Order: sequence, then C-alpha cells, then structure tokens
Amino acid sequence: MPFPRAWIAAGVDFARVHLIAANAKDTLWASEQCLRAGCLAAVLCWPRQADDKALRRLQVAAESGRTLGFVFRDQSAALSASPAALRLQLQVEAIRVLKCRGGLAPTRAIPFPCVLH
Repeated sequence: MPFPRAWIAAGVDFARVHLIAANAKDTLWASEQCLRAGCLAAVLCWPRQADDKALRRLQVAAESGRTLGFVFRDQSAALSASPAALRLQLQVEAIRVLKCRGGLAPTRAIPFPCVLH
C-alpha cells in the first residue's frame, strides 16, 4: 500500500493522486475500470492474487484506455507466467529485468541506489 507522506516527500503532487481502497476481491476489477476509463496517466495496483488471465485483462484495459498500468506483486510471483510486456524485480539497490518485449532481458541487475532522507 502506498505511504502518502513518503510520496509527497519524493515530490509527488498528492492532490493529483486518487487512492481507491478496494477489498481484495475488487482490487483487480477496480484497477481494470480505472485503466479502461482513459482519463488517468497511470494506474498502480497491489492485488493479493493475480493469475495470468487477470493480468491479461489488465493489459487489454490499459491498451484500450491508453493508460500506463503497474501491478506490484509479491516476490513469489517472479516465477509465475505473466503477459506483461515488461517485468521488473526490485532488489536492494538494484532492479532486475525479468522480461522485456522485443529484446533479451539483461543478465545483470541494473544498479539503482535508493537515497533515503
């Protein structure tokens, strides 16, 4: 779940952020509706469970609404199949590309130092 004070400290204009507190059952449905609406720049969601069929629905909704969609899943999902065009694994001070459409994913993690104030 996003922590608003951290986002504000990082420079995010929280007046332009809409938080939807959906229950676990409705998270994917709410995310799909937001993606399809076509009036948002991006939709971020943290579903408890998402199979490849649900992820494909989100992908189609994002394409039809011309909206960026980001799905944050648990580390255990890294080994599961996904229709996502780009899959990233956040590590301590690095990002690993698990999958990227149109090319081979780099074999090494990309350094990404986290600066906390």
